Amino acid sequence: KFIKNLAALSLIAATLGIPSTFAGPPKKKDIKITILHTNDVHSRIEPFPMDGSRLQGLGGTARRSTLIEQIRGQEKNVLLLDAGDMFQGTPYFNLFDGQVELEIMSKLGYDAGTFGNHEFDNGIAGLLKHYDKASFPFVTSNYDFSNTALAGKTKEYIIIEKDGIRIGIFGLGVNLEGLVDPKNHTDVTYLDPVEVANRLAPKLKNELKCDLVICLSHLGYSYKEDKISDITLVPQTTDIDLIIGGHTHTLLDKPTAVINAAGKVTLVNQVGNGGVRLGRIDYIFNPTTKEKK
Repeated sequence: KFIKNLAALSLIAATLGIPSTFAGPPKKKDIKITILHTNDVHSRIEPFPMDGSRLQGLGGTARRSTLIEQIRGQEKNVLLLDAGDMFQGTPYFNLFDGQVELEIMSKLGYDAGTFGNHEFDNGIAGLLKHYDKASFPFVTSNYDFSNTALAGKTKEYIIIEKDGIRIGIFGLGVNLEGLVDPKNHTDVTYLDPVEVANRLAPKLKNELKCDLVICLSHLGYSYKEDKISDITLVPQTTDIDLIIGGHTHTLLDKPTAVINAAGKVTLVNQVGNGGVRLGRIDYIFNPTTKEKK
C-alpha cells in the first residue's frame, strides 16, 4: 500500500510540474571544449588585395576578430591557438619587426602559439625585440634554446583547465636547416620530434592527467619525400588527440583522422595561410568520466 501511494504521489507531482522529493540528482550536462586555431598568418593584417588572385578579399585581422568574439559569445569554453609563421609576408613585418603581429594576437586573446621557421628570419635577437608584446606563451618542445638568449622564455608544454577538463599543449617545430640562414639560429639545437612527442604526450595524458592532448605543429601536413610530417608522426606516437598543423599551407575542409601507434584516432587539421580561414574543432566530454564522446 505504501509503495502504491508513493507511486501515486510521484505521478501527481510530475503531472503538476512539482519537483519530486524522491527524484535523483539532476543529470550533469556534457562539457564542450571549442578549439579555434590559425597557422601561417604571415603578417596578413589586412585582407588580401582585390587583384584577381585566388585569395583576394579574404583574411584580415578585423574579420577574424569579429568571428572569434561571436564564437566566444556562444560557447563557454574556447581556446585560441596558433601553429607558427605569424611573421613575414607583408610590409607590416618589414617595417615593425613583428610588433604589430604580437600586439594583435594578444588583443585577440590567443592562449598559446608555437614557432614556425619564419619567426627566425631576423635571428634570435629579432625574435626577442618585441617578445614582451605577447601576452600568451609560446610552446616549443623540440627546439633547445638553452645556449641562446631565448633560454627560459618558452614553455616545453602548458596545461590549461576549462570547466574541469585538463588540456595539455606542446609544440613541434620544423628543422631549420636549409630554411633559415644558419647565423639566425646559431646554438639552437633541434630535437627529434618523434622522440619528443613520445616523451611528452604520454606524460601529459597519464602522469599529468590531461583529458585532451594537443600538439601545435609546424612540421608540415605531408610530403612526397621521406620527411617527418604530421601525417607520418601520428603512426609513430601515442596519446596525441589533436595536431594543429602549419608550414605547408594545407587548406583542409575537415580534419584528417589518422590511426596512432596504439590504434586510436588522432585528428590532424590545418587551415591554409594568411588567416583566410579560422579553424574550429569541438570536443564533447562526459562530465563524470571526462572521456571524449
